[in-house]
Amino acid sequence: MRHFLHIRENPYQCSHCDKGFTRKSNLAQHQRTHTGEKPYQCSQCDKAFTQQCNLTQHQRTHTGEKPYQCSQCGKAFSNKHHLVGHQIIHIRENPYQCSHCDKDFTRKSNLTQHEITHTGEK
Repeated sequence: MRHFLHIRENPYQCSHCDKGFTRKSNLAQHQRTHTGEKPYQCSQCDKAFTQQCNLTQHQRTHTGEKPYQCSQCGKAFSNKHHLVGHQIIHIRENPYQCSHCDKDFTRKSNLTQHEITHTGEK
């Protein structure tokens, strides 16, 4: 039996595209992209998924659960990636502030475009 000593080796190969994986479970998950198999079925609608994590994420659309909360402003999200995307607004600078409302912008051109909503001028 061959021992795989290097972490870069992928002993589990996909028979459809020859992509390699370090774990048999990852290969099985990948092969669903070729077969179209979706074993994880939502009990509340007809949607099905290739991965359990995607089903869990989807089920939050039915429950309204939002377990990921922004530590800066408290806004909650059902998806961790949406939280990460949101947090960017707290770290980037928006030096162009609207004099009509509390919105601010990273670019002057965006501020100018926005101000038209207040003035109606073009």
